[in-house]
Amino acid sequence: MKQIPVILIGAGGRGVAYASLMREHSDKYKIVAVADPIENRRVKIQKMWDLPDDMLFKSWTDILERPKMADVAIIGTMDDLHYEPALKAIELGYNLLLEKPVAQTAKECADIALAAKKKGVSVLVCHVLRYSMFFKTLKKIIMDGTIGEPMSVIHVEAVGNLHQSHSYIRGEWHSESETTPMLLSKCCHDIDIIQWLLDKPCKKVSSFGDLTYFRAENAPEGAPIRCADGNCPIADTCPYNCVKVYFADREDGWFRRAATIGISKEYKPTEDELMTALRTTDYGLCVFHANNDVVDHQVVNMEFEGGATANLTMNCFNKGGRYTRIFGTKGEVFAYAADTEITVYTFEDKETVKIPVAKTDESILGGHGGGDGGIVLELYDYLNGEYNGYCAADIETSVKNHLIGFAAERARHTDTVISIDEYMKEFGMENT
Repeated sequence: MKQIPVILIGAGGRGVAYASLMREHSDKYKIVAVADPIENRRVKIQKMWDLPDDMLFKSWTDILERPKMADVAIIGTMDDLHYEPALKAIELGYNLLLEKPVAQTAKECADIALAAKKKGVSVLVCHVLRYSMFFKTLKKIIMDGTIGEPMSVIHVEAVGNLHQSHSYIRGEWHSESETTPMLLSKCCHDIDIIQWLLDKPCKKVSSFGDLTYFRAENAPEGAPIRCADGNCPIADTCPYNCVKVYFADREDGWFRRAATIGISKEYKPTEDELMTALRTTDYGLCVFHANNDVVDHQVVNMEFEGGATANLTMNCFNKGGRYTRIFGTKGEVFAYAADTEITVYTFEDKETVKIPVAKTDESILGGHGGGDGGIVLELYDYLNGEYNGYCAADIETSVKNHLIGFAAERARHTDTVISIDEYMKEFGMENT
């Protein structure tokens, strides 16, 4: 069996996840170098793959200054460091496993797709939900014709109130100008899933939504800028009190580590390091006094070729999770990602059937319901020209689905309906 050599650019949570999964399949992959500005991350990959010191790099520019040293580059950097490394790696002839979103702007996304096409390299974007057992089963139901031709889809991305506060109010995706809009940072998964399920080009899009609740005018009277400052009138009952979320809750190690990035060099931060983070970083801000601007609720309406319609609803006022309802000419499907079964009702026999799905953890900590492992396995066949699955999306398909999200943002800001055909032409792409 051919072992594919890989370089890892970005050894944060996503990069480590893929590196660890590839380690489980070391007959298929071998990571030969890593680039990350944080030393302990580089060392972690070094120990995992027994890398020599000269194969550890501090930046993507350092590693990509070298001649091509592998077949694949994993780009697991933050959103604002996808575009330049991706273009440089493509120029060098690397195939890519590229973390989503592809890039921060519509033009940058299109540039990457067009560059990959011109160079003749393969780019697989980490739409990991396609590879989860839940969505693979849902797709198979449609492919089998069980509910006939899908005519309408209702899909809900329930972000979860604490996920919103951690990632999109206090965290690294709190600002559209610094990263991407919510539709790209969180919901590019969901737009991609909807298009994949319907398997037709999107033709029109409209959208409505705003940042409505997590604003300064909704702060309780007397609430401090930072929770750790004390004297908050609702400190005992506020679900977003960061002292409770990050400091008092000793079971949530992921939250505690994320809040102390750049402060703690250890896997388990100390209490002093946690309190330093809450007194000096955005993770200590009151959710009503943070410097966030991304939406806390949004709807996207889509019309597809042939007349099928879809609605994506994203909001954070919930526990968290995804669910989907698909209405077809022969029946309908209801599916909640956290369940172990999908409900199918067919018109001809008037029967409701429960189709089992293996129980998995749909969260990022659980590998997206098997999606992380699924994409790593399918990448191997995809690159070797032996792929016969139905989950992988080439870079052109992925970017077109990203552009639906960018077009929806234009529609939201301009209160218009956007033609996707015309929108894609602006960036040199055809909506086919």
